[in-house]
Amino acid sequence: MRTLTEQDIRTSFVNCSKGEAKRIFVPRDLEQRPWEDLDFLGWRDPGAPDRSYLVAEREGGLAGVALRLPSARRGFLHRSMCSLCLTTHPGGGVSLMTARKAGAAGREGNSVGVYMCADLACSLYVRGKKALESGSRFEESLSVEEQIARTAGNLSAFLAKLYD
Repeated sequence: MRTLTEQDIRTSFVNCSKGEAKRIFVPRDLEQRPWEDLDFLGWRDPGAPDRSYLVAEREGGLAGVALRLPSARRGFLHRSMCSLCLTTHPGGGVSLMTARKAGAAGREGNSVGVYMCADLACSLYVRGKKALESGSRFEESLSVEEQIARTAGNLSAFLAKLYD
């Protein structure tokens, strides 16, 4: 992914108003992010634990998505799999994140959801740059490049649902 600025991020949101995008918490460590290892930029809002954000390149531009997380957490013994990177996490390591659809459908209250790594570090898990707190990723017969392509395809499919 290319390096993004705060302005790039704020103007990319497709499922919230310009006023809402102006108020979104944007990480202050953008210069330190491992951009070459990211398929998308994802972060949680430290002031609002039920909110997270994702910015990805889509069709030559950027698509920013405001996501909501449920407040209920699963037990430690329960394991869930991320729909994007297929990493399995214990407990609350995977969350259902919902996003208002873009345009008129979103203004009517329609939304889509995806089960994602709660820390939004899918890109780093796939590349082996971030270890799981408990356990490990399943060993796959796909190469890392094929896993990256699969993750990007899964993300692209989710983003496409925002516009349906």
